[in-house]
Amino acid sequence: MPENYDALRWHRRPLCHSYNRIVRIGCILLALAALAACNRGNQSKDAIRQGVLDHLSGRSLNLASMDVDVSSVQFSGDKADATVLFVPKGGNPSQGMTLHYQMQQKSGRWEVVGVQDAGHAGNVNPGSANPHEGAPDAGAPHGAMPSPEDLPPAKK
Repeated sequence: MPENYDALRWHRRPLCHSYNRIVRIGCILLALAALAACNRGNQSKDAIRQGVLDHLSGRSLNLASMDVDVSSVQFSGDKADATVLFVPKGGNPSQGMTLHYQMQQKSGRWEVVGVQDAGHAGNVNPGSANPHEGAPDAGAPHGAMPSPEDLPPAKK
């Protein structure tokens, strides 16, 4: 063995360890970048729209006859509030209906956890007169049966 064998061995050792350290750190940084990219990829209107469509696919609705547009989304971590406009295909947006969805991200997908009806897209603006005021039975709920006294006499 050469006399300076120990000196040569000591000289190579840090180089080998520093190379492995660089590879490990590089792999960790690459994995973190990939995870961050995957997390941000699901925070989009398209991901929310797909979650709403998945929620509605179990219902007896003809989704092919509707245009579904996510008009606004507010993300807050793994939760989101979305405003969705449903319009008949080829129809005027004023013929549509707006719903507010509360969404939560589970297993990388957005799922509906709550729904609020915002009404029809052609709603009356706040402060405007309600066109239904003063109508007979304006206070009666929709679909309520009239009382027998309000019915006309039966013909015999």
